[in-house]
Amino acid sequence: MTTNEYVPGVCNIGKAEIRSRRNSGFVALAITIVILVLFLVLPIAAPWRLVLILPAAGAAVGFLQAGMHFCAGFALRGVFNFGDDTHHTDTIEQAAYRSADQKKVILIFGLSLVIGIVFALLTLLLP
Repeated sequence: MTTNEYVPGVCNIGKAEIRSRRNSGFVALAITIVILVLFLVLPIAAPWRLVLILPAAGAAVGFLQAGMHFCAGFALRGVFNFGDDTHHTDTIEQAAYRSADQKKVILIFGLSLVIGIVFALLTLLLP
């Protein structure tokens, strides 16, 4: 997708915001990896690895938003931004558009949670 305009339930952020979401995904991924390494090198019971659901899901949220060109937080606030200034947003007035955006939020959060759970469960297979 290369659209540079707001499309309800499809695209609500431009290049600057996409870059920001991708960067947040990398930060959360780094945190996830650091925590996993600590769990593997310290004498911590394997079931504690399930806490990795949260940072792994956070990484997934960032990467999914970047990949989908869609910010869940913006959708919940009823705004969008395609400018170079990541501190400026425009308001979405149409209720139908806001509803479409909120459905996309559910998809993003649902997929992120599944990814976080699967990742954490897979870490239980590690020695």
